[in-house]
Amino acid sequence: MTPILSPAVQAARDAGRPLVALESTIVTHGMPWPQNVETARAVEETVRAEGAEPATVAVLEGRLHVGLEPEALEALARTEGVMKLSRADFAYALAQGRTGSTTVAATMIAAAMAGIAVFATGGIGGVHRGAETSFDVSADLHELARTDVIVVCAGAKAILDLPKTLEVLETLGVPVIAHGTDRLPAFWSRDGGPEAPLRLDGPEAIAAHQRMRAACGLRGGVLVANPVPEADAIPADEIGRAIETALAEAGAAGIAGKAVTPFLLARMADLTGGRSLTTNIALVKNNARLAARIARSL
Repeated sequence: MTPILSPAVQAARDAGRPLVALESTIVTHGMPWPQNVETARAVEETVRAEGAEPATVAVLEGRLHVGLEPEALEALARTEGVMKLSRADFAYALAQGRTGSTTVAATMIAAAMAGIAVFATGGIGGVHRGAETSFDVSADLHELARTDVIVVCAGAKAILDLPKTLEVLETLGVPVIAHGTDRLPAFWSRDGGPEAPLRLDGPEAIAAHQRMRAACGLRGGVLVANPVPEADAIPADEIGRAIETALAEAGAAGIAGKAVTPFLLARMADLTGGRSLTTNIALVKNNARLAARIARSL
């Protein structure tokens, strides 16, 4: 199928200008109103300021949109009961005429369909804590192994099991590149993650790596882990205490599956007095900035 491109995205593609895909789950499931739409608009403007065109992805009434007009973005931010789409239910929403926001996996699929090589997000999904008994592993990891898109993030969400997430990515052959650091960032924190298997400094080096992968015929995505700016970071030990409390509450309430991450992110905002939300906004903008520079370098 052919996605519907917004006029701005179509014009950028026709002119050969760089494009950066953006997910929509942050709008519907990641932040409360009005921070959700304000952040989405700010992230789009960050991409434009770096010389690229943002392409926010969503399924609206069964039609795949790559690039949203301002009124459509606001309507999505206000809509309740929006599906949270990954690979498993992506086609279902299209076939049934549903409205859905796209996770990392679904946004990668849409970006590849639209010929967009770079995607900026907050944090990827991964291996949940206790996955050895729950088998709760995000489809994002397998999507990274199969779909040719560079994903710029602040690492996996810190509510996850970060060492196990890295292990699965290594098993799947996904290049995991830390941008300007020797350790993987842990979403809200600059530190706290495992040692980075690969390091590159600057968008040009990341673009050169991607060109070499293409020359070698290597398929699949690349994960670029970009630390949150130091001024906005929360120390790992401090955020760790809040994570443990939120996880315990989720377990006691029997929350599971796709409901886990939105619940934990909302509780983290409460437990940190709103600091986690402020940091989340800062890191998404920071990732969008780097993603636009990579797209421009490509």
